[in-house]
Amino acid sequence: MPPMTSPQGTLAALARNAGQWLLGWWRTVHLAALLTVMALSPSSYRAANRQAMARHVYLGTAQSLLGFTLLSLLISIVVIRIVLVTSQSYGLTQYALEMVVRVLVLELIPLAAAMFAALRCTIPLSAEVAALRSGGGWDALAAQGVDPMRSEVLPRAVAGTFCALMLAAVSGVITLVVAYLSVYGFTGAGFAAYTHTVGRIFTPAVSLIFVLKILFLGLTVALMPIASVLDAVPRRRANTSAELQGLVRMLLLIVIIEAASLVGNYS
Repeated sequence: MPPMTSPQGTLAALARNAGQWLLGWWRTVHLAALLTVMALSPSSYRAANRQAMARHVYLGTAQSLLGFTLLSLLISIVVIRIVLVTSQSYGLTQYALEMVVRVLVLELIPLAAAMFAALRCTIPLSAEVAALRSGGGWDALAAQGVDPMRSEVLPRAVAGTFCALMLAAVSGVITLVVAYLSVYGFTGAGFAAYTHTVGRIFTPAVSLIFVLKILFLGLTVALMPIASVLDAVPRRRANTSAELQGLVRMLLLIVIIEAASLVGNYS
């Protein structure tokens, strides 16, 4: 009998794929809710868990902070110089500083920090979880009465979120300092005008959107890679398709968060 190629068969295949896609997202949301409850539970911060969490937070942030800070400093100097020279040539110098703050601090720095944290921190940490599952360590911990989610996954998720938040915060402050020095130089004469300009940009609504954007980006890059390896069936080999699906979901959420922030800031 020839294979079914009727419209009904195509619709059935699409429905099945859509169901699997929605089920994958539901498992990701469930994992995020579970980790959030664990993070808010006092029992997650006993001595052993505190040590593991502090170790992952320190190692995950320390290996990324210096490199990203230097990279963002270099990019900020170049972009600020380009904006200043271009604005002077068009007679729009009064708008240069506001453009720099909006483009770099509000938009590019949080996005770049999240991507850098994913590459240097959260994806390697999720690979450790995958190796733990495929190597039998997950079942061994469970057999000893230790909850792997609380002892292994939660510290890595917290470390990834903290890394993204710290990179965005430090780089944002450095960019603001570089912007001031590029416009006014090593003098305090322009401090009042500079703080007035920055304060006019960071209204309460914009500040709230900015904080939520950084927070959601940090949660996204921390949870999505780990969710992908936990959603996969443990195997001796790495499940490349599951990791790729997790990366696609992470990028999709990042685009959605960025688009929502743009709508909130400029609508």
